[in-house]
Amino acid sequence: MRDPYAVLGVKRDADASEIKSAWRALAKKIHPDQNRNDPNAAKIFAEAGAAYELLRDPQKRSRYDMLARSGKQEATIQQQREAAREAAAKRKAAEENARKVMEELMKAEAEKARKAQAEAAARAEAAKAEAPPSERPAPGDASQSQSQQQQQQARSDGGEQPKAAGSETAEEVINRIFGAQPGTGEPSGARASENESRGSAQGGSADGSADQGSSPIKLIGDFIRRLAGRMPQEKAPDQFVEARITIEDLLKENFVSVPTLEGRDLKFRLEAGQTDGQTIRLKGQGFKVPGLQRGDAVVTLRVEPSALFSVSGHDIRTTLPIPLENAVLGCTAEVQSPTGPVEVTVPAWTGSDQSIRLPGLGLFNGQGGRGDLVVEIRIILWEKPDAKVTDLMRSMREGLYL
Repeated sequence: MRDPYAVLGVKRDADASEIKSAWRALAKKIHPDQNRNDPNAAKIFAEAGAAYELLRDPQKRSRYDMLARSGKQEATIQQQREAAREAAAKRKAAEENARKVMEELMKAEAEKARKAQAEAAARAEAAKAEAPPSERPAPGDASQSQSQQQQQQARSDGGEQPKAAGSETAEEVINRIFGAQPGTGEPSGARASENESRGSAQGGSADGSADQGSSPIKLIGDFIRRLAGRMPQEKAPDQFVEARITIEDLLKENFVSVPTLEGRDLKFRLEAGQTDGQTIRLKGQGFKVPGLQRGDAVVTLRVEPSALFSVSGHDIRTTLPIPLENAVLGCTAEVQSPTGPVEVTVPAWTGSDQSIRLPGLGLFNGQGGRGDLVVEIRIILWEKPDAKVTDLMRSMREGLYL
């Protein structure tokens, strides 16, 4: 069956009167008697009739709306799952790329250290050859001479000690790749100098040996963590449900339990200010999809109508039937409220289109006050006809006064 709302041509929030009017207008247009030349007329009319039968029944309509929403949510969940699989594949590819980058980085660092050692040894040999014979060190002092030569070379290059090969920490390498620590805005050089001063103050070596150096495993781990930190986790779609409650539940702020399509029960407590048609968002209580952050549950409150009361905002509405003579002359009557009977004064010449407000007897509005009890007047006739009243009404209608 097609969408019944589309069949009747009404919106999804149409009320019962709009649905009934749409059905009557459509039935006159597509009735088989009016379309005898159309072989599909009977089928079209039957489809429209089935759509009207579904939408005119509040329970069937509510069940259909819930199933329709669940179908859309299921399609959204499938899209979210596909997005999660794509994100996982991208993350795996990023990890593989990170591993390759780290391998190339370690090879470059090793080659750099080898070249630095070769250059230092060449400079030491050159300095040894140029020195006078009297200043040349003894054979046992070769290592000491080489060390002194490296220190002199370092002082001539800027007065600082050369940094040992592979002294860059994993954090500094990652900062060099990404540019700065997330959220700090610091350049990697400032961060490195801070790490060196901290290592000296704590008695560790300035080359980062206390942090196990730049091991490939640590580098790759930090790289992947930094990369994953830049990939926000997607959220599963929200789940929409309806909670059937009573006016008594709202007044007493009772706990409510709502079954979901997954077979779970959502439990929450009503609060002051809530009323019919209001939505409540329950964080993290929606659909649970692997690889996605759990969605929310959006609960719409529906106050069940009773024989005596209905809800309009924070007002509670009821009716008061009175006989014709009391409507003309006025009276004092007793009317039921959700908390018990109350007395109401009906002014003289009160018609059925009028209502009386009793302040502070409605629902709690969440601001320390309450709505009103709205009493709608309904004029009723006596159970049996009365000749005097009939003659009086006839004389008033025809202009004859006795």
